[in-house]
Amino acid sequence: MSIRFETPRVVNVPIIPDRSTLQRYVDRVLDTGRFSNNGPLVRELESRIAERIGAAECVLVANATLGLQLLMKALDLTGEVIVPSFTFMATPNAVSWQGLTPVFCEIDSTTHNLDLRACERAIGPDTSAILAVHVWGRGCRPTAFQTLADREGISLFFDAAHGFDCWSEGHRLGCNGEAEVFSLHATKSFHCGEGGAITTRSAELARELRMRRNFGFTGYDRISTIGINAKLPELSAALGLANLETYDESVSASKETHRVYTDELERRLDIRPIQYAEHNHCHYVVVEWPSDRFAVSRDTLVDSLHGENVIARRYFYPGCHRMTPYAGETGRMNLGQTEELCARALVLPAGAQIEKADVTKICEFIERLADG
Repeated sequence: MSIRFETPRVVNVPIIPDRSTLQRYVDRVLDTGRFSNNGPLVRELESRIAERIGAAECVLVANATLGLQLLMKALDLTGEVIVPSFTFMATPNAVSWQGLTPVFCEIDSTTHNLDLRACERAIGPDTSAILAVHVWGRGCRPTAFQTLADREGISLFFDAAHGFDCWSEGHRLGCNGEAEVFSLHATKSFHCGEGGAITTRSAELARELRMRRNFGFTGYDRISTIGINAKLPELSAALGLANLETYDESVSASKETHRVYTDELERRLDIRPIQYAEHNHCHYVVVEWPSDRFAVSRDTLVDSLHGENVIARRYFYPGCHRMTPYAGETGRMNLGQTEELCARALVLPAGAQIEKADVTKICEFIERLADG
């Protein structure tokens, strides 16, 4: 019954660019001798990202968590920020780190994104913003949430960690709300090894963010505001530029991986991973495991897969509101849909790098476990 892999098959192995292409960009860094402080490769990557997604401005930062923190600081938020509990811990942590209070809100069980009506009910007198998340790169109804935010007189911004080059409501993510923050971490569909990108339509906000990511400098020896060191290094930008050259090919490979998983799981178990609209990178293979149908529970399945070096994940178990820093802080509502999804969600090793033969082996193993 064993299919044990010698090396772990993990959720989304980092994409490795063409080495000669990467070396060309690294040589540019070495030729200039400039490794940080808004160097030419950072500026080039900002320009190319903004052009690709149709944003007026792109501000690169050291990581997406710092991007969220810088953005909240620049927006001068106070009090409470509404967030989903079904998200990576970085989302509410960034809120708390700024001295703000995350108010956990229910999700839509169909989209896995923040539920609009629940968000409306969660707004209170101390609410200053909604921080919506595009989970799996599926757009979180930006037009409807903007209407709500405008009516309530509060800010709206997006954690778009999963959403690079994904579309919603007819255009690429990146131009919604006050700004959107993408993760460029190594496990994402497009990455710089580590990094983040803030995109916005506001030139004024972009200037503020650039100032704050560099300690608050506005001149050679003048600091005009409280800032932090959140700059992206030139070598990280080099990796990003190299990856961008083959990004479309990587997405095609991820889509093929997702298709193979869909075919295998449908044929063997009559279940499907969540499906995506046309303009999505399909980087995540997510199954809502029906424990009542099979001989094995989701958690037992995960443990068994780990025993075979298949490092499947229980995203975003058990929900941020149940994790130690926030345990019991359910805000102003029941989070039953969130908790049900946290009990079912299973993310399988996928992406552009995994071999399709490995996908078949993993699905065969799942089938045997499911049949008891």
